[in-house]
Amino acid sequence: MSPGRYSQSQAKFSDSQAHGAGCELILVEGDSAARSVLAVRDARTQAVLPLQGKPLNAWRADAAKVRDNILYKQIAEALGLPDAVMDEAADGSQSLHFERVVLLFDPDADGIHITALMLLYFARWLPVLLECGQVWIVRPPMFTLTNTAIDTVVQAYSPTHRDALKRAMGGQADCHRHLGLGSLPPELLRRTCVDPRTRQSRCAGVEDVEAVLATLMP
Repeated sequence: MSPGRYSQSQAKFSDSQAHGAGCELILVEGDSAARSVLAVRDARTQAVLPLQGKPLNAWRADAAKVRDNILYKQIAEALGLPDAVMDEAADGSQSLHFERVVLLFDPDADGIHITALMLLYFARWLPVLLECGQVWIVRPPMFTLTNTAIDTVVQAYSPTHRDALKRAMGGQADCHRHLGLGSLPPELLRRTCVDPRTRQSRCAGVEDVEAVLATLMP
């Protein structure tokens, strides 16, 4: 992802109408993804903040640098925290504006890297959110497969998944590669990425952070 001429200081946070239980802060890559998600979100419960460029590796940064980072300041402010670094004595009892932080990034190398960096930030500086199950990862579809002969349209979430679905269709399927959230048709974006009832999402845990550390900082 290229931040182009924009910087994180220019990122526009779109708040939700309500705060608290059932509400979530969705982090996305760039303005194009933000516009697409805003068009299909539930404005009452879903807030959106776009990232401009890759985040600072907060695992290796000291507290002062993290506190001074614009993105992490914006996340803390959106959550209703006093700053981007949670006090070590915090027990998670502080009331946050959002029940969940949702990582919704493109299904490509950049998106995977950004997801990893955001997990490191939460693990290092806001660990209570991970411990309390408040950080979620959404998996956007990489491909849509269409077989008009059997009137079937399905989404695949990896090349391996795509190949398996194509074999199940007897090899007779047209395959479209999605280039990012901004390229998804609105209803598909809503169903597979934004609507909590139908999207593929999971709660991030310690094992995810351990996998990131093993990959990025072996």
